[in-house]
Amino acid sequence: MNYSHKIKRKKTKSIKVGNVRIGGDAPVSVQTMTNTITHDIESTLSQINIIEEAGADIVRISVPDSESTKALSKIIPAINIPVIADIHFHYKRALEAAENGAHCLRINPGNIGSKDKVSEVVEAARQNNIPIRIGVNAGSLEKHILDKYKSPTPEALFESAKYNIQILEDLNFENFKISVKASNIFTSVSAYKLLSDFCDYPLHLGITEAGSYFSGSIKSSVGLGMLLYEGIGDTIRISLSDHPKEEVKVGFELLKSLNLRDYGVTIISCPSCARQQFDVINTVKSVESRLSHIRKPITVSIIGCVVNGPGEATMTNIGITGGGNNTHMIYVDGEKDHRIKDENLVDYLVNIIEKKVTQLHN
Repeated sequence: MNYSHKIKRKKTKSIKVGNVRIGGDAPVSVQTMTNTITHDIESTLSQINIIEEAGADIVRISVPDSESTKALSKIIPAINIPVIADIHFHYKRALEAAENGAHCLRINPGNIGSKDKVSEVVEAARQNNIPIRIGVNAGSLEKHILDKYKSPTPEALFESAKYNIQILEDLNFENFKISVKASNIFTSVSAYKLLSDFCDYPLHLGITEAGSYFSGSIKSSVGLGMLLYEGIGDTIRISLSDHPKEEVKVGFELLKSLNLRDYGVTIISCPSCARQQFDVINTVKSVESRLSHIRKPITVSIIGCVVNGPGEATMTNIGITGGGNNTHMIYVDGEKDHRIKDENLVDYLVNIIEKKVTQLHN
């Protein structure tokens, strides 16, 4: 049912974060980050449960203090997805996080300090058989690199990445992935392209501090979409000033739009106009909301009239087109199946879509 273009992804080295493979032939994974106070264990677990329900592959948790790293020992056994411990300044937080069960350590070596401290973090990762993410960020470049380039240019981010790669390679450690994030789309995209041409370590994609749900989703989709379309990227995080579940939803929609992940309900719907024979907009909103729990892939078309409806319905698992006198045509697997009249459309569509999902995936 899918008339898709197949993106040829660059094959990178494969690492493992908990039970999730990143790089190699693994699908592009979707991750997010909690925004609760980590040592408020009840609140953090509650948020992670929502994140898991949204389908996240991985969750990142900030551990700014020893109380937070201790909390990991209680959080990690209670959840089902792997945890990346996010460390910014104090290298000892990384050592503690590794001891308390983190599945990956995210460090910004430019903030960690001396090579000796980075070496201790690397040894902790090695001893616990967990990877590291080198998190290069335009807002926290090494002083010598910023002095050289005067501003966080793509070349500056790339040089920082090379510098930190060399530190880890000199320590005989290659179990890592890298990001080169900036809030500027063009800086990020250019830096990632330079890095992708330079090495085959898996890349974590993101546009950092992208903004609110609306503007941040657009900004992230443009930047990450440009890279993913060229086959660059192994795991993504959409950074939004919103609940983490929204980052997960946007991430999957982005990957679905590029045919990089099959996940959940994909709805094709018209914007509606004077020809519509039912309330398309509210029908779509309600159906999408009520089917948000579905993770198995299925395609649905909801079109308000017969101008484009039949054509779109031929390419989806379930379709509906508006007809006159409150009578509508239902399509199944691209074929006309039956007409309905005077039905509650939302209830009817939710019911037949859920049944179709069961049929397709059982």
